[in-house]
Parts: sequence; structure tokens; C-alpha cells
Amino acid sequence: MRIDIVTLFPEMVEPVIAHSILGRAQARGLVDIRAVDLRDYAGGRHRVTDDAPFGGGGGMVLKPEPLFAAVEALRTPGTRVVLLDPRGRRFTQAVAAELTGVPHVVLLAGRYEGVDERVAAVAADETLSIGDYVLTGGELPALVVTDAVARLLPGVLGGEGAAERESFVGGLLEPPQYTRPEVFRGVRVPRVLLSGDHARIARWRRAHALWLTWRRRPDLLAEATLDAEDRRWLERFERGEAPDEADTAPAERKRDQSHGRDPSR
Repeated sequence: MRIDIVTLFPEMVEPVIAHSILGRAQARGLVDIRAVDLRDYAGGRHRVTDDAPFGGGGGMVLKPEPLFAAVEALRTPGTRVVLLDPRGRRFTQAVAAELTGVPHVVLLAGRYEGVDERVAAVAADETLSIGDYVLTGGELPALVVTDAVARLLPGVLGGEGAAERESFVGGLLEPPQYTRPEVFRGVRVPRVLLSGDHARIARWRRAHALWLTWRRRPDLLAEATLDAEDRRWLERFERGEAPDEADTAPAERKRDQSHGRDPSR
């Protein structure tokens, strides 16, 4: 898979894509990520990429000519051109998974007061938003999309099935995770995780994924993949019950108590 990030500030993008999981994935040939300087596609001696908006108003708007030129130069068969825009479709784990099936993604990072509307209407195949807030530019959203998509590609995370066990897969938050030491500052790892009983551990994790999602992100449950046992757990939560006390994550209980909350809610 190839991902091109078209930006006025490639120096913001290059250090991120060169390190950690993204850097290793590229070194292994699993993904090809490139920072593309928009100024390379701007005409004239001064390579101007922005201008004042028609109709007045403060700030500057990215011109259509360099963005169209960049898209036309980069586009290959099967390319999807994505404009990062607060007005776009909300970026989710499901959208990230969808993009892994695209051989070539071109991400257009906006700047200043925005991008000439003809870019969204004609040059881009779609617009994406990473959240309901405003940033100084599209570089960070483009990197968020790149990271979320690349890590889903086969082999990028290393461990088999690693991506399938994370938050938002199946629509739920990830359950609590623990490592050594078994006891830290008086808080003990739930005994079920030390039992070696894989079926019981799987049930514990599922119950706590549901519990955390119900308490923190109940909006996710409307589209989550739930079976009959999951729905029984949710009915218990609605009645004020928590997962069995013996199996409840102690760090979660301690945090609730320190904030004066009833851990059964």
C-alpha cells in the first residue's frame, strides 16, 4: 500500500513516518508513505499556494491549481484522494479498515482558513474529519489517518491478530490490561488473569470491554456487534450491577472511589 501526504510542511510529517512502527513497516516493504511538498506543484517563480478569499474575510485559502496538479501527478489506478476537512465524514476504526483495501491513498492536508471548495468537489474522492474541533492544519489529521490505516496492514504490528484485539474492534473499548508486578502500590492484578483459564479470561475481558464501553462511550453500543450474552451483561449494568466483584478491575474501582463515584454505576 502507498500513502502520499500532500502538505505545505513536509518537515512536520517526515520525522513521524520515519520512526517506530511506521518506520519499521516501510523498511520491511509493508507500506510506502511519502510526504509530498505542495509547493512543488505551484506555478510561478514564487510558487504561491494561497490567496485571499472571494467575498472578503480574514485569512488565506489554499488555491486549487497546485492541489489539482498534485493530485493529477500522483494519481494511479485505484487511487483514493482524501481531503482532511472538519466537514468531512467522521474517521473511525471502520473507515481505517476500509482504507486498507485501497492500494494508493493520497491525503490532502489543508492550511490557513481552508481549501478552495473546488478541490473537495472535483479533485478529492471524499473528505474525512478526525473530530469535532479545529486544528492549525491538516498534517496531524493526515498522520492520524496514516497511522490508523498502516497498523491494520498484515504484518505491520507483528503479533498475529494484534489489531483484532484492540479498542473499537467490534465496536467496543478495550478491556483493562496488566503486566508485572502482580501487586503495585497495594493494587493487585485481577486473579482471573493469573488463573490460566483461557475461557474464563476471555469472558472477563469481554465483560469488562462491555462495562467500560457502557460507562464511558455508550454511544458506541448502538453499532457494536453484540450477542445474547453481551445483551444480558448490559441488562445487568442497567439494573445497577457491575461485573462480579472478584473479577472487577481493582484499578478501575480505586479510581471510581477516589472520585466519589459508585463503582456499580
